[in-house]
Amino acid sequence: MTTEAGPLSAEQTTAVLSAAVRAPSVHNSQPWRFHVTASGIELRADPARRLPIADPDDRELRIACGAALFNLRLALLREGVEPSVTLLPNGPTGALAIVRYAGDAHLSPADAVLYAAITRRRTNRKPFEDQSVDTEARHDLVRAAELGHARLEVMSDPEDRAAMRRMLLAAHAQQLADPAWAAEFAEWVGRSQAARDGVRLASSGPQPEPQDAWVFRDFALGQGAARTPGKDFETEPMIAVLATYVDDAYAQLQAGEALQRVLLTATSLGLAASFLSQLIEVDQAREDLRELLGDAVHPQVVLRIGYGSPVAAAPRRPIEEVLDVD
Repeated sequence: MTTEAGPLSAEQTTAVLSAAVRAPSVHNSQPWRFHVTASGIELRADPARRLPIADPDDRELRIACGAALFNLRLALLREGVEPSVTLLPNGPTGALAIVRYAGDAHLSPADAVLYAAITRRRTNRKPFEDQSVDTEARHDLVRAAELGHARLEVMSDPEDRAAMRRMLLAAHAQQLADPAWAAEFAEWVGRSQAARDGVRLASSGPQPEPQDAWVFRDFALGQGAARTPGKDFETEPMIAVLATYVDDAYAQLQAGEALQRVLLTATSLGLAASFLSQLIEVDQAREDLRELLGDAVHPQVVLRIGYGSPVAAAPRRPIEEVLDVD
């Protein structure tokens, strides 16, 4: 890329977009594009990277793009540019958000901590340590969600957790029984080390086993290494639900920004996270979960959080593949 856009040099533009694409997405599908102009950057969905079976309403697509938008905000501040963001989830141009350059700015100490966590954040599908997340860290994660205009509900009641496990098991079984879902899933996971998107085999985590307290997906499609004896998943992970107060495209973009703030906060605290997406993707499970939380909120993401061992970074496509320039 050789373009310059407004106050950003070509090198700065590359740095900003490189930070943005470090956001998480379902199956590492990376469903975003960026349109760079002299006045700002448009964030657009990439329709070629939709998951029409798992995510027919583009809920998770918008959440992923919202997470990329939060990284983009931090990266612009890091480059000394104030971002002015307009969310346009149903805009006529196809943009989900327009980020305009609004003058000079600086990265606050709190935001600097989050920015530093962008390249260290991972989706960790491996077992975590059997160690509870301390109360102060939980409060920090809840506060991070609040700053993103969302709510993080830590599921601590044993009966609620048991109900969630039943929902998860039913949702998981429903998806596995759907040949179309299984075919779509197989397209994105178990990929080689050379892949620039999807879930590489090396990042797939251990094979699920009957003794697992929570249901996990087989991202290796049966090709993963056998689990080392004694290396089962933790028995009582921290399970948290990120929820919004309304459920529309605008709120889902905001949920993505709040999610990334929570994940970067977790990373800065030495915590790891992975997703229990079945509870969101299956309509009945999502409705049951909403009833469990109370009808005042809408679940958008379910997280498993704890203290994990290091894992490799997931691949990202070259910036040239996600960039459009005026």
